[in-house]
Amino acid sequence: MNTCLIVIDAQESFRHRPYYTAQDTPAYLAAQNALIAEAQARNIPIVRVFHVDGPKQSSNHFALESGYVRPIEGLADFEAAATFHKSRHSALVGTGLEVWLHQNGIQRLLISGIRTEQCCETTARHASDLGFQVRYVLDATLTWDMTQPDGTPLTAAQIKARTATVLKDRFAEICDVKQACA
Repeated sequence: MNTCLIVIDAQESFRHRPYYTAQDTPAYLAAQNALIAEAQARNIPIVRVFHVDGPKQSSNHFALESGYVRPIEGLADFEAAATFHKSRHSALVGTGLEVWLHQNGIQRLLISGIRTEQCCETTARHASDLGFQVRYVLDATLTWDMTQPDGTPLTAAQIKARTATVLKDRFAEICDVKQACA
């Protein structure tokens, strides 16, 4: 089965968001980089997706004009088989990624990147609905603490556990880096 690694929104833009904290970034980068290395070793194509949205101004960290829509510092350098810019949560909306995957005979996706519960989870659900087999590489995703509507804190670890719970056996196989390319 033809497999593709998708690295979603692993970009410097996030370091400039008010919720960004560096505490989980080193573990994420270690896992993401190990996944990239494993994909390269197995000749699995790697697709890079950047989130580009909002006003085209240098003050908008998700605008190309800002200079922050580039790989997050510490991410392993890799030659992308293709690069796409998205302005929606799913990497499959309005980007041409789905067409590229079909043209290249890709049937299984390895989902990784930033944010666990947002663009990565949305892409996994969308890909599953389109008929792709999805492996969601949980340790190669990154998110940050959030506050629930009632004011209760929700930690990044709790968000990751929730994402794994709602995706498992319905939209994706949940795996870690070691299992992803097996």
